[in-house]
Parts: sequence; structure tokens; C-alpha cells
Amino acid sequence: MKNVSIRLKVTLWYTVALSIVVALTYFMILFVSNQVLQKTVRDNLIETVEDNVDEVEFFSSLDGIDLSSDVDHFAAYGDGYLEVDDDFLDEVNEVYTALYYADGTLLYGENPVAREVAELAFIDSQVQTITIDGTLYYVFDRQLVLEGLEGLWLRGVVAETQGRSQMEDISRLSLILLPSLVVLAAVGGYLVARRALRPIQQISEAASQISQGDDLKKRIDLGKGNDELHQLADSFNEMFARLDVAFEVEQQFTSDASHELRTPMSVIMAQCEYSLEEPRTEEEYQQALEVIQRQGRKMSRLINDMLDFARLELHTERYQKETVDLTELVSSTCEDLALIQEKGITLTWEAAPAVTVNGNRELLSRLLVNLASNAYRYGVEGGWIHVALRDEADAVTLSVADNGIGIGPEEQEKIFDRFYQADSSRSGAGSGLGLSMVAQIAQFHGGAVTVESEPGAGSTFTLALPKEIEKNTKM
Repeated sequence: MKNVSIRLKVTLWYTVALSIVVALTYFMILFVSNQVLQKTVRDNLIETVEDNVDEVEFFSSLDGIDLSSDVDHFAAYGDGYLEVDDDFLDEVNEVYTALYYADGTLLYGENPVAREVAELAFIDSQVQTITIDGTLYYVFDRQLVLEGLEGLWLRGVVAETQGRSQMEDISRLSLILLPSLVVLAAVGGYLVARRALRPIQQISEAASQISQGDDLKKRIDLGKGNDELHQLADSFNEMFARLDVAFEVEQQFTSDASHELRTPMSVIMAQCEYSLEEPRTEEEYQQALEVIQRQGRKMSRLINDMLDFARLELHTERYQKETVDLTELVSSTCEDLALIQEKGITLTWEAAPAVTVNGNRELLSRLLVNLASNAYRYGVEGGWIHVALRDEADAVTLSVADNGIGIGPEEQEKIFDRFYQADSSRSGAGSGLGLSMVAQIAQFHGGAVTVESEPGAGSTFTLALPKEIEKNTKM
């Protein structure tokens, strides 16, 4: 089928698939219809027998009864007489009802298979089945319990073939309508496919030009329109735009990572070359190893932060959400952080009681640690950090405030970018990924993080989480 056009391939596959569906539908219709009809047959049997239960009455005497005008039938039974309504004799939807003694002797009525079902025991209010000459019959018995009718049974019989004519009509109609539907759908599908695929060539040519030119800034232009192909072109354009941004971000990320790793690697190589140039004293070797150790730790910390950030951003790990007691998490984490006492900074906290969110405990703990570590890093001697958890009307907020060096207005929009560090004099203190991870964790939980800061007056980072967060989802 290499030389067959796409529209013909689509039409052929569509027709084959539709034919299979139609065939399955046909057999399903027959199966379901047969089941429904057989249930209807059984229901008619039960309904007819139940109706006939009320057609049999017992009279101890015929005194006062005008036998000449009554169309019902009377028969002697026991110490009185049975009155059987004349409707009892009628065949209703091929259902036959007969009146029996308890020993199986036919007393009244009609049963075309009386001899064959004679050995079938009476069972009250239960449908039984028996096969006679290849035909399945349904049998339904009712015991008469009114006064004077003791020892009598009503037995109804109907053949399953009662619904055969309806099945034949359904089958015949399906064999006409369903194939006609396939033919009409195939012709219509071919015409629609031919018309709909006309702009595909234009899209293909435009995409090929973008690919060959290696220019993701080019776009597919089909003109005005709102049909599926225009939507497809718009989707391609959006994809190219996202790819363009992603490539630029990845290039920046690679550049930044290379830049961040170049310095410690240069220091390590310089120390190694210095130590190997000529024999050194033990103290000089010790100092060189300490420098290498510090730079190695910095590289290790940077690589770990980069991996953690990539896992969050690229979803290479799944973080399970669960109900997290945020009050307990904030309290326990702050108790540990307060022990740091770096630069004489005091950390205090307040947490609203019984605050819970649906999230990942590990990520929320990392978010708080990153914010607090950032506050320590850029704090002032003898300063303070205050953590506050509040349960507000429409959101849960977690804020980390400090009286550190602050952040300038022009830098506040950049601090959540990867590797960005507002204070260049402290560039060696961190990896520049802490606040980027904070923003990613907030986004993962359906929230957002904001900052308010003034140079020299400190900063306040606030995480806002919505009250209702979708539960039991994975990233």
C-alpha cells in the first residue's frame, strides 16, 4: 500500500474497522435481543399464571348461583365446587395454563406437552426448564392456598420459540441496515478525507522548511480559519514556540552549569598541579587537600541540587501526594533550624493549629529549609528570622521573614531563575538553585511563592496554597 494515497488508506482502514464494529454490533444485537426476548417470554409466563391464580375459586354450594347465565365453568372438587373463569381457557401469547392435582393429574385446562412434563415435580413460584424434541420449554408452577383449594396446582408452559419471529425480524432488519450504514460511511469518509487533507501538504512543506532551516522561529501560516487543520497548524506553532523557549532555556542551563562547575574544577586542577610540580611539605599537602575537599563539596552540592531540580522540572521521579500535617511539619523543622544560630541569628515561628494540606511532605520540608537557609545566608549579624503558618479564608500561607540585606526591585523577578544569585559577593555560598526549587515545589502543589523586600530592610517570602488541592495524584 506504499503508493496508495493517505485518504484512501484512511478510508480503507476506517471501512474495515467499521465493518468489524458493525459485525460485532450485529451479533451483540442478536445476543441481547435473544436474552431480552427470552426474559420477556419468562415474564409473560409468570404473569399469565399469576393472573390465573385469581381465576380459580371454591364454593361449598351452588345455591344462589345462576348457572344458566354464568359463562364460567364449574367442577366438583372435594366437598364443594370449583369455579374457573372462562378466560382461563384462553391461550395468552402461546402460554398454556392447566389446573392439576398435587399428584400430577390434570384437572382442567390445556397443556400441549402435558405428558412430557408429567415427571417434572411441582415447585412453587420457580421457573423450570425442560427440553422436548430439541425445543426448550419454560414451566412455572403456583400452589393454590386459599380455603378449599388445598392440593391444587396451576402449571403454565411456554416454548422459548415464542420470540423466534421477533428475532427473525430483528435479524433481517439488521442485515439490511448495518451493511448500508457501512457503505454510506465509507463513501462519506472518503469524500470528507479528500477535502480535509488538502491543506496537509501546505503544513508539511512549512514544517519541512522549518526543519531544514533549523529555525524554530518560523511558523506555519494557513490564513484565517478555525477548522481542525487550522487548529493543528496553531498547535504546531505553539509547539515550535515552546521548543524554541525550551532550547534557549536548556542552552542557558548548560551555559550556567558549565560556568558554575568551571571555577571549582579550575581550583581543583590548579591545586593538583601545584602539589605535583615538586615535593611539598606535609602542611602544604594538607592545605591543598582541604582546598580540593571544599571545592569537591561545592561541586557535589551543586550537582545534587541540579539533579533535584531536574527531577522536579522534568518529572523523572514521582512524588506521591498525601494529607500532610503542615502545623507539625513547620514546628518540627523550625525546631531543628533554630539550632543553627549562624551569625547569631535567632529563628522564631508561629503555626496555626491543625493545618493540613494535600501534598508531599519531603518537598514541603525542602521548601521551608531552602527559604530558611536563604534567610540565614543573607542575614545580618544578630538578626532574626520569623516563620509563620496561617490558615486563611481562601488559602494556607507559609511566610519566612528576615531583617537581612534585602533584595533590590530590579532583582526580585530574577531570584527564582536557575543559578541566579542576587548578592555576587556571596556567590560561593550556594548553588543558585534553592529559590528555583522553591518555585517548582510551589507549582507542584498548585500554589505560588512571592517575595516582598527592600534593600537593607529584609525580605518576606510567602507560599500560598489553595484550600482545595486535588488528592491522590502523582507528578
